[in-house]
Amino acid sequence: MTMTPTLPRRPRWRSLALLALCLAPLLWPLQRLAEHYYQEELASQNRQTLDLYVANLLGTLHRYETLPQILGDLPALRAVLADPIRLETLTNANRLLDDICAQTGAEVMYLMDVNGNTLAASNWNKHDNFAGRNFSFRPYFSEAMQGRLGRFFGQGTTSAKRGYFFAAAVRDGDQVIGVLVAKIDLDHTETLWGKTPEQLLVTDHNGVVILTSRPDWRFRATRPLSEAERDAIVAIQPYPTTTPKPLRLNPDAWLTQTQAIPETGWQVSILAPRTLVDRSVSTVLFIGAATLLVVMLLLGLVMQRRRNYMDRLDFEARARQELELRVAERTAALEGLNSRLKTEVLEREQAQQELVRAQDELVQAGKLSVLGTMSASISHELNQPLAAIRSYAENAEILLDHQRTDDARSNLKLISELTGRMASIIAHLRAFARRDRHAPESVALQPALDDALALLAKRRRAMAVELVRDLPEATLWVQAGETRLRQVLGNLLANALDALTEKANPRKLWLSAERREGSVYLTIRDNGPGFSSQALLRAREPFFTTKTRTQGLGLGLAICDTLINALGGELVLANHPEGGALLTLQLRVATPGAALQTSEDSSA
Repeated sequence: MTMTPTLPRRPRWRSLALLALCLAPLLWPLQRLAEHYYQEELASQNRQTLDLYVANLLGTLHRYETLPQILGDLPALRAVLADPIRLETLTNANRLLDDICAQTGAEVMYLMDVNGNTLAASNWNKHDNFAGRNFSFRPYFSEAMQGRLGRFFGQGTTSAKRGYFFAAAVRDGDQVIGVLVAKIDLDHTETLWGKTPEQLLVTDHNGVVILTSRPDWRFRATRPLSEAERDAIVAIQPYPTTTPKPLRLNPDAWLTQTQAIPETGWQVSILAPRTLVDRSVSTVLFIGAATLLVVMLLLGLVMQRRRNYMDRLDFEARARQELELRVAERTAALEGLNSRLKTEVLEREQAQQELVRAQDELVQAGKLSVLGTMSASISHELNQPLAAIRSYAENAEILLDHQRTDDARSNLKLISELTGRMASIIAHLRAFARRDRHAPESVALQPALDDALALLAKRRRAMAVELVRDLPEATLWVQAGETRLRQVLGNLLANALDALTEKANPRKLWLSAERREGSVYLTIRDNGPGFSSQALLRAREPFFTTKTRTQGLGLGLAICDTLINALGGELVLANHPEGGALLTLQLRVATPGAALQTSEDSSA
């Protein structure tokens, strides 16, 4: 009797559709997670971009901040203020300012008298020159006349170009006889942004956009202006318009991050289109929906296969009596096949385990290699303090056993100092990234010198320069700004290494310090060629240098001398009797660890 198998029934797709509706709400938390992740990712990237741009903008401003203060003592400029109608002095001053602009990259430099009239300018030979124009309405003029460093951003009324202005008073003793102004072109900073979906903009204290990657946003107000602000805009004319139009941005369309620049009163913001997040979230939702659909299809296939399997069992049950012999033979064949399959599965599992084990060993070897490299680098710097800590700890244990608590406490204090030293090994580079406070403070000289030496250690070792230190064990506290002191020490040590490049081995660098008569004297000596007679006379003059143009502009010693004088100190240049240069840095003694109240800016 031949039995005809029945056709398999179709799977219950209605059940699958109902299950899909039940699982569909899972896409909502997936959407929320994806939005949170991509917003955090975009915020992290934009934070780095914002930090880089702010650092570049501040670097551009700081490059020119001290120019008007340094150059105000040039004889050619003082001659114009003394005799403004003499053609020869005017011509010399114009050409000097033009040369300075060419060397420093400043947009324009010009000299004004106490009434705000421009006497000399670097653009004297151009159609939009400033000569003869009066800029007393600009706030930087009044700030400079009051003895402060004038700062101002605005669009030129003559050149129609945007720029940032630095102004400093030119003095004759205590009397202000003129104002020297340097204008810096900031247009190039907008070209650094490139064509990206993110938009960058800089707003001033009025909330008006002054720099932006979108030209149509420029000089628009991000908030309503008060009556006093509008009157100030009309008076000082910082923008091409006296009534900035409002910039209406949809807050739901942008993800905004802002960073303030206190010294200029600016706010730097980066705006990322929310579509960047929405696009990624849509992709994640699409993938999630597709995954859910695939799961549903797989469930449908499993149900179909299960039904086929049940139908086949039913068919075999009905045909068992007729096909007993054939079933027995097939069963035997299936058992043999099953045995072979089990053997193959075991072999595959063993091979998979071996593969996983080999991969784990490779990963472990890679980890050990990285750990070895890191250990070699870190242990080189930390082995000595770690060994000392271990020795002090063992001694402290013995001292405690002998009830010598004071000696044990002394060992614990030394351990604390060594851990601080280990932290300073890692953090000494961060000290140079910190911004200086405006007021002078008590600064420890030896740690500042150690940080400066650490930054130049690689170069010193590459040049095989022997360092001879003669510094007192007691900490010498001086009146200074912490970052500015490090800047001066780093500049002076770098100049010493530059001088030693011209000398064959052996190369030596001597450092010594002492305190006497209310001052701290730090001497830096090298066995290089020393100063020539002309260099000793003109080393403090801006733009005087014995190096090539690619090696420096000749402003290093001039800036160092200005910073030291502002702190009430003195920088003395000389040649050592045994050869080489000898620099003596005199600084005021400060109370250990006590901040001073005198303003650095006022002393400058």
